[in-house]
Amino acid sequence: MNTDDAVTATSEFIDDAARDRVTVRGADAASYLQSQIAQEIRDLDVGSARWTMVLDPTGKVDSLARIRRTADDEFVLDTDAGFGDALLARINRFKIRVDAETTVEHAEVDSPSVEHELARIAAGWPRMGSEIEPGSTIPTATGVVLVAVNFQKGCYPGQELVERMDSRGADAPRTLRIVDLSSGAVPGDPVHDSDGKEVGAVTSVSGDGGLGLAYVKRGADVGRPPAHLT
Repeated sequence: MNTDDAVTATSEFIDDAARDRVTVRGADAASYLQSQIAQEIRDLDVGSARWTMVLDPTGKVDSLARIRRTADDEFVLDTDAGFGDALLARINRFKIRVDAETTVEHAEVDSPSVEHELARIAAGWPRMGSEIEPGSTIPTATGVVLVAVNFQKGCYPGQELVERMDSRGADAPRTLRIVDLSSGAVPGDPVHDSDGKEVGAVTSVSGDGGLGLAYVKRGADVGRPPAHLT
């Protein structure tokens, strides 16, 4: 995935109408955001976008968002509908004596279209509130660290956990997988391996119930990895 083309590269499964948007503008917008998010943005051209994680100080995911540079001193971060206010609060949390104004714009619709949601599940892309629970999900479990985290940038809140797991080559206790499901499956249903042992739980289900996403325990040979990791 071209990390500077985050809008086009993920347009198939990201419904722009179902995205909240947080705008950060001002003389310190770039330097402040650089210190707060997991992505490198100092070299981001105007008009380009990258995926990023915004973490809490313990390293858990507060938000998964796209960040687009709309002017030299203006950036727009968009995230799943219903999570813009929390993203705004997180961005403002450490904004002390910073010359930057922040505003939030809420999504046009509460949830993505059926087509976008089907494509998202087929691609194995996590959604806030389904695969990412703010303040509890660890980055490496989500399957998007390779596109949403820059390991060469400077410090930011939560960096220690991400860097430690990467340097040690540590796997998350559970990881996101694309799984085939029986008709009638719903989020929360258990996932079993070939021996019938419960190894995970469903987090998202396609409209017909035949395909879904699930967090599966480390070492369990169930499902398939997200498309962007293959």
